[in-house]
Amino acid sequence: MADKKHNDRVAEIAGRRHADEAPQVFKVGQMGSAQSGRRDFLKNALVGAAAGVSAAAIGGCGDGNPHSTQRVSDCTSTFPCSHNGGVRSLAIDSSGRLLASASDDLTVKLWSLPDGALLKTLTGHTGSVSAVAISPAGTMLASASDKDATVRLWSLPDGVFLKTLTSDHSTGVTSVAISPDGTLLASANAFTSTVDLWSLPDGVLLRTLMGHAGSVNTVAISPDGTLLASGSSDDTVKLWSLPNGGLLRTLTLSPVSLPVSLDFAYAVNAVAISPAGTMLVSASEHAGIKLWTLPDGALLKTLTGHSGSVKVVAISPAGTVLASASYDDTVELWSLPDGALLQTLTVPSSSVQAVAISHDETLLASGSTDKPIGLWSIPDGASLTSLVDPNCKTTTTTTCSPSGGARTGCTCDTVCSCDSVCTCNTVCTCDSQSGSSCGGSYYYPD
Repeated sequence: MADKKHNDRVAEIAGRRHADEAPQVFKVGQMGSAQSGRRDFLKNALVGAAAGVSAAAIGGCGDGNPHSTQRVSDCTSTFPCSHNGGVRSLAIDSSGRLLASASDDLTVKLWSLPDGALLKTLTGHTGSVSAVAISPAGTMLASASDKDATVRLWSLPDGVFLKTLTSDHSTGVTSVAISPDGTLLASANAFTSTVDLWSLPDGVLLRTLMGHAGSVNTVAISPDGTLLASGSSDDTVKLWSLPNGGLLRTLTLSPVSLPVSLDFAYAVNAVAISPAGTMLVSASEHAGIKLWTLPDGALLKTLTGHSGSVKVVAISPAGTVLASASYDDTVELWSLPDGALLQTLTVPSSSVQAVAISHDETLLASGSTDKPIGLWSIPDGASLTSLVDPNCKTTTTTTCSPSGGARTGCTCDTVCSCDSVCTCNTVCTCDSQSGSSCGGSYYYPD
């Protein structure tokens, strides 16, 4: 009876009852008696419940008996976050003391560096904020949305709203860039395949550049303000003269061998121009990272380190470090101009889609689809901290399985009625003796 009462209690904590199953005897590894194993598991379950985790998150994550139906439960954990939506773009001002972040949660946030304290949240966009750019003088911020089709201007460091830029062509703004003298803004448009040029600070539309055959995903302006680069889903980078907007040349990408499927185009996701204005870097879906000379557009080198498409690139203010972020959940640091790989940073989150490098080249910021902003040291790539908005919380629910391994925010213990040591990634294998059965893998928050 004691064993039955205990197993009923475990099933109750797990949020599941299995009245049709025989009572199980639990053992943890090779240590202790079956009774102590039961005590340990019950203690872990109660600790998880005390931490505010749902009962289903604690137990019943799978039955290892190959002759029975496997049970599945969810592991739910709550974490602090930087934004309530994916982080789309990052920018650091020339002083290295201010970081701006754009998010799918419709906001732009201003953070102090290097401590990472939240200074202000800018609201006003009615759709996901896809891009931010800070003027070289650090007095103006431009934010763009690919949903509400606007560019908004803000003063810095106070974050006061100044003006909204709209035009017939501003349908889905994906990227913005500000000229070195702060008098010109370029905005890329996804659905019209165009680039708009605006005067600053008045926000008057000067001209619209047409020529791409696909959505324009990214723009960059050279340090001397005479050259604009735009990258498109038509697999090209176009170079334009400024301020008149004349087309100078078109750079066509070609694929490189990557261990991923090449079933679709080599769309250009990001471009960056070196501080000296002599090099252009492009990043694309499956054409790798390419280094080009400027202004002639000759291909110098292709960098192949990522195992997935490259979402964004950033060049350090001194021009010696290149950062690239990929859908393979890594950020890679490269030396320039030689393109040697320095470090690979593995980000414990979803796809990284934003990076920025501080003016003194000692700090890298990364933003991901699952809401965190991380700070890393350069050049060693050590993880420093994650930025936290005290009012931001995110809840993650993951389905557990007996062979699913570790889950985000969870650890697991495996208990079984066999005389074998069970591991997290292994379903228990029992002997063939009559009546033997296996327990499951039980997950609970760290």
